[in-house]
Amino acid sequence: MPSTWESMRDQLQAGLNMGLAGIPWWNTDIGGFMEGNVFDPDFRELLVRWYEWAVFQPIMRLHGDREPFTIPALDDRDFGGGYLHTGQDNEMWSYGEEIFGIMRANYELRRQLKPYIRRIYAEAHENGSPLMRAMFYEFPEDPVCWDLTDQYMFGPDYLVAPVMTPGARKRTVYLPAGTWMDIRTEEVFPGSGYIEVDAPLESIPVFERVLD
Repeated sequence: MPSTWESMRDQLQAGLNMGLAGIPWWNTDIGGFMEGNVFDPDFRELLVRWYEWAVFQPIMRLHGDREPFTIPALDDRDFGGGYLHTGQDNEMWSYGEEIFGIMRANYELRRQLKPYIRRIYAEAHENGSPLMRAMFYEFPEDPVCWDLTDQYMFGPDYLVAPVMTPGARKRTVYLPAGTWMDIRTEEVFPGSGYIEVDAPLESIPVFERVLD
């Protein structure tokens, strides 16, 4: 998949559709697999947003063939793996201190979620429930949820609203009936409506369902 915002948005639809088709163990290559120039600020923003989204995917994998291909080939033959180009470094620490700090904080969030993720893994194993769930899966009686394509539930408890447009620092989120807590600020919101929330580069909006 190419390293583009359009591809990222397509991947969200693919993940939700795969879950509904009975394949819960889905993931995407963080940042897209090809065409990502590591020195391009636009790609770096895309990579960060993709990484933040991947925290709430069944499998989290930072993977891609990064440009520019300026590293000499290992071999001068015209066959075999050695003659192919080598991509740029693609570890969390390969993109500077600011991006590393954002990724490290989101990695720690993933670690904190391990008990919850283990629980929904078990649920998927036992009854086939998807880990990434279209909104209507959890809220079938809410007609708005049948038309939402840019947010989803990660298991039964977390509403995830990825940022999938360049330069966005706010986004609109629909909260179904109930009570919801922004996991970043612990601010509580009533459901059954739209809200606009901050989406700084450091994080995407994620809400935990609060039991009344």
